[in-house]
Amino acid sequence: MRDVPELIEGYRRFLDTRYPQEAALYRALAEDGQEPKTMIIACCDSRADPAAIFNARPGELFIVRNVANLVPPHEPHGDYHGTSAALEFAVESLEVETILVMGHARCGGISAFLDGLYEPTEEPGFIARWMSLLNPARTDALREAGGESTERQQEALEHAAIRHSIENLQTFPCIKERLADGRLRLRGAYFDIADGRLLALDPDTDRFAPVT
Repeated sequence: MRDVPELIEGYRRFLDTRYPQEAALYRALAEDGQEPKTMIIACCDSRADPAAIFNARPGELFIVRNVANLVPPHEPHGDYHGTSAALEFAVESLEVETILVMGHARCGGISAFLDGLYEPTEEPGFIARWMSLLNPARTDALREAGGESTERQQEALEHAAIRHSIENLQTFPCIKERLADGRLRLRGAYFDIADGRLLALDPDTDRFAPVT
């Protein structure tokens, strides 16, 4: 790893500062295992790190990050399902109590999708197939903000993507069962990179409002 000195320097800072403060916690986690209460599905965008946003300590959050913080519907057949596998593990093995889908402003994947970069081709790549999950959300977003600015349309799609991911979560049998008996709740949030604002999706009104 000598050819990535920024990582080595970051590790040294971790050893010099954070690790000494939390060494006992790391040892306990190593011996006792993890018991996070919350799973977060977030975008892999380097600017929107859930652990930093929520000031989380090691072991507090079970995080899955993918392009545009999307959740596919339950598909028992097919190829490899990284996000679905993580969901199954979090719910059935870790027994998390909350699943939070967190989107963010200025998402590059959603911007490219709106620009038509991931339109279907004869042999779509990995990203194009993944981003096709946004098709239902795009319909909702254009219905809401079709005649408005590009920025407003992107925001509407970023919000709609969170709502549709939450809908897709409910197609998983293990999640549906725990929702029914109260062991699990689904939530949505939206982070604005520029000003640090966090909006929460109200499950009653289906609208986003600032977290106070």
